[in-house]
Amino acid sequence: MENGLVEISDPHFIVELMYAGTDHNMTGCPVYTELGLGNRALIRRELWQALQRLIPYLENTGRRMKIYDACRPVEAHNRLVGIIPRDGFFAPEASSSPHCRAAAVDVSLIGEDGRELIYPTLVDAYDPAYAREVQTGRFDNFFTYLKKASHAYRDENRPETVRNRDELRKLMEQAGLVPPPRLHEWWHYELPDGRSEKYPLIYMKDISKKA
Repeated sequence: MENGLVEISDPHFIVELMYAGTDHNMTGCPVYTELGLGNRALIRRELWQALQRLIPYLENTGRRMKIYDACRPVEAHNRLVGIIPRDGFFAPEASSSPHCRAAAVDVSLIGEDGRELIYPTLVDAYDPAYAREVQTGRFDNFFTYLKKASHAYRDENRPETVRNRDELRKLMEQAGLVPPPRLHEWWHYELPDGRSEKYPLIYMKDISKKA
């Protein structure tokens, strides 16, 4: 593709974009499908090169990586913010999100048994009860729960969840990626310069003409 975009299509990676459907979607709206992106995980070539460094680990452990979010076109970001216009949920401006520059991914690891490893929360801190609340403008319970998504969170009762989170971070950092600056989303990793103008914002027109 032009613009340095690559579509993830590799058996080591499972692509199930949360904003393409409704099953694991805090907004409840399949925005990517409505806009025509669908379940296509597009990322910068540099990000794909970093993810490819994970393949030996995935093969050696019998695991796969699940991709929950990748490129988020500006139109999709604006639509998501319109659904849940609450600061701290989505970046208020598309220019602030490396997803809108195709420079970030939201991920988890899938074990040999085909099941997702357990973490302190699901990706995006998804929970159907909290999803129903935030969709009606109630945020207090969700933001309390969201504290569990921080890299600083510890849980003595469920140590495996923290070990899995820390293992994922180590793996992604060894591949050359970094967590978000505020360390508040264990599932999010991006290029070190992924928030810079080095990577222009992506619009649907940049994708549709390269299908």
